[in-house]
Amino acid sequence: MSPQPATLPVVNAKAVVPEHSTAFMKAMSGGEMLLRDGFLFFAAQDWLLAVGYPLGRFPEDKYDPQSFYCVLETMADECDARDVWAIAPKLPPQLAPYCEGTDAYYTLPATVVVPAQLKNPIAKVERHLRIEEGKEFTAAHRRLWAEFLRRRQLPPQVRELFARTPSVLTAPGTNIRFLNAWNTSGDLSACLLMDYAPETFSSYIIGAHSRDHYIPHASDALFAAMLRIAHDEGKRHIHLGLGVNDGIRRFKEKWGGTPFWTYQAASWKRTPTFGHKGAATLSAQQKQDDAVLSSLLVSGGDPFSNVTGNILSEDKHPPVQQPYAMLWELRKNGKTSWIGGTAHCFRYSFASAFRKLFRQADTVIFEGPLDAASLAAFGKHGRTRDTDTPCVMDYLSEIEIRNLERVVQGPQGKLADFLNMAHPRPANVRTILASHRPWSVFFTLHNAFLERHEWTQSVDLEAWEMAHYMGRNIICMESIEEQIAALESVPMQRIVRFLQHPETWNRRMRQSLSAYLDGDLHNMLGTSAEFPTRTNTVIGLRDQRFRERMLPYIEQGRTVAFVGTAHMLNLETMLREDKFTVTKVLPTWRHKLKAKFGREQ
Repeated sequence: MSPQPATLPVVNAKAVVPEHSTAFMKAMSGGEMLLRDGFLFFAAQDWLLAVGYPLGRFPEDKYDPQSFYCVLETMADECDARDVWAIAPKLPPQLAPYCEGTDAYYTLPATVVVPAQLKNPIAKVERHLRIEEGKEFTAAHRRLWAEFLRRRQLPPQVRELFARTPSVLTAPGTNIRFLNAWNTSGDLSACLLMDYAPETFSSYIIGAHSRDHYIPHASDALFAAMLRIAHDEGKRHIHLGLGVNDGIRRFKEKWGGTPFWTYQAASWKRTPTFGHKGAATLSAQQKQDDAVLSSLLVSGGDPFSNVTGNILSEDKHPPVQQPYAMLWELRKNGKTSWIGGTAHCFRYSFASAFRKLFRQADTVIFEGPLDAASLAAFGKHGRTRDTDTPCVMDYLSEIEIRNLERVVQGPQGKLADFLNMAHPRPANVRTILASHRPWSVFFTLHNAFLERHEWTQSVDLEAWEMAHYMGRNIICMESIEEQIAALESVPMQRIVRFLQHPETWNRRMRQSLSAYLDGDLHNMLGTSAEFPTRTNTVIGLRDQRFRERMLPYIEQGRTVAFVGTAHMLNLETMLREDKFTVTKVLPTWRHKLKAKFGREQ
């Protein structure tokens, strides 16, 4: 019997553990939900995540590890899974060598009363707090998250929960809300992130309290409010998550939390069978897009310890490393951060430079999410042109289309094949022109041109992977929807003009390569002045958005922010206006000598 896609109402009605909250798990993992023999799975491409807690079954019911293993193996074969993560009350003997964590789930009955020793402190502190629920991730939340993560050494999986908070709050099908405690000055003193989707319980996902705006017992007041809300919504109990460590465990036990079910986690690699899904035929771009997998197994194995793609390439010839010079140091009030310009496509790798840079950082900021699910959604939208969207092909003559094919595809035909000059995967220019949305047309064709010239690296994706690999706190300044809205604003005439003159692409490519390696911002921007996205909406308006959203983090220090290189010209000025000392980073003696020569000139 083939696995059936799991529906949210059915699973939420039978949910037993927090990982049964399907919409939340889907938002975190980016995988498809599958249901087999009462067990829930999430899968995409060549990975599988297995939740070994039977739906609708509680600890007093019999759990058979061997039955779970049989279902798991069947699912892994059918999904052609190479990387597998599993959690269960007890791992099957076959998975014992791969066990990477043992803990217990803690729960709290929704009918529990506030402990006697906390009643007076909570009553007192509630007079100085405004407690409310909300779904908006405000600047105050950004500051609290940054402050809290700077103080705490958290596992990469937990840091991932903090990093993805803005996206899971708005993910389709989720019922996730903040429980906020504001002081009388309007500052956020403490906050809990709660999941109310399961029918019989609510889940405490993560929480943080501020030292800058500290109020004693603010977290306890939120716990009391959490109990009231759960009771009012008809929940039987509250899932408090795993014990994690002695301090967290004592806090949960102080409130009456008790172990509910044991927890074991494992991760391992297996040899895929390459069955009906054709995983063996995945393209290199698909592998790169799916290189980063976000996991919710908060005490399990690190899903980024086996990162593929730019960092740990499977190619026989790893990409050539270069020093990263498109970088500026930011200093303010004795705190140091950095901001770097990125490129979506590039010829060389900066993995070694990023590894060195991130050793000095706790938080890494990106324009938007670069996980597999977000990249897939972004690409799918660009490849789907509706009837109301103009077709770029209608704006080009046959001669211009043929010229575009020559530049993008390169030499083709029998002679090119014989001389080994033909590109093995030439882009279908006419299909792209006819079926893609306008902004996707120029991105896809220009990237295909660059790929033909061995520009197969991605600076921003490489930084994203390295930040995950090193367990840094990752923040995204924009949602996919905001990014798409900006691209949809690009005027058609700019797109058409760019596609009408592909003969200039080669010269611009060489100039931008040299300027980027030199860290020469002005020459770099000079090569892309006519690029379609160089508009006020795509650049100017977003610069102010980036400024506002990165400010709380870079002021805290130990933060690296990445933006497209075109944004750096305005942001450099804006950051100086915000009283930062902005200094160009010169990574080698060549860069130092070049800068000195430029100043003398």
